[in-house]
Amino acid sequence: MATVQFCVMGTMLALFLASQLFWFRRVAALGQWLIPNPKLRRVLAGGAAVAYIFAFAYMFAWSRDDGTPVELTVRVALLEAPFFWWVAGSVMGFGLYLIYWAGNRALRAATWVYQAAAMGLKRARQAESQALASPSRRRFFEQTAMAASTVPFVASAYGIFYGRVNLEITRKRIHLPRLPKAFQGFRIVQLSDIHIGPFMPAEEIRQYVAMANELQPDLIALTGDFITWDPDTQEPVVEALEGLRAPYGVVGCLGNHELWYDVEDSITQLFARRGVRILRQENMLL
Repeated sequence: MATVQFCVMGTMLALFLASQLFWFRRVAALGQWLIPNPKLRRVLAGGAAVAYIFAFAYMFAWSRDDGTPVELTVRVALLEAPFFWWVAGSVMGFGLYLIYWAGNRALRAATWVYQAAAMGLKRARQAESQALASPSRRRFFEQTAMAASTVPFVASAYGIFYGRVNLEITRKRIHLPRLPKAFQGFRIVQLSDIHIGPFMPAEEIRQYVAMANELQPDLIALTGDFITWDPDTQEPVVEALEGLRAPYGVVGCLGNHELWYDVEDSITQLFARRGVRILRQENMLL
């Protein structure tokens, strides 16, 4: 088991280092194009390197383990969020680049095999040499691969600045042929994937609680994940959700994050104290 964990950690570390080297080279190439002055370029590059090292050391060595804030702080907004945005985007973007690169190589190999079978080995090699020597082909591949690798940066930025506050109320009418007539017009409001933290603060959750209550539901269903990764945030999220009201009560279930961080029992008890029933391998009769 320890050997497997060591291999996994080693692979992740190698992927991280390779992704950073990959993107540093791309940023350096972009800097040469945007900043013609070499002295200014070296100063900016040195400053960026110092800032990166400082952020890395602060996040993993110097920062105190004082828990995950449940409101947006200056430290999170100016240091932690940009750092994790860069790390997540660079690693996932590099992964997409590798997938695209591997797919391109596989396609080239399949094309070569087909040409070798159809035209002969010598002509297949000549066709491959011509393709490799084509600058337009290489440029197209590089541009397409880079465009694909920037998707994680754009997607994560969209989530941080817009997606997380773009709450949508979706109304679904559910038709069940055998549903008893007493349930005609029965309204259920569902809130899911709260993930309390600096970008889903407790105060914002309370606003969503008020919006849910305004819909006048008969029953409210809460579906995890309630926390993100810090077990200490389970009590704040329960407190933020305790204002939910419905005639048939508030019920819920847990998610994978409650399982991963071993808070299934504790958060169930916290909800129970506030009248919220968490269903775990059970059902409930209305």
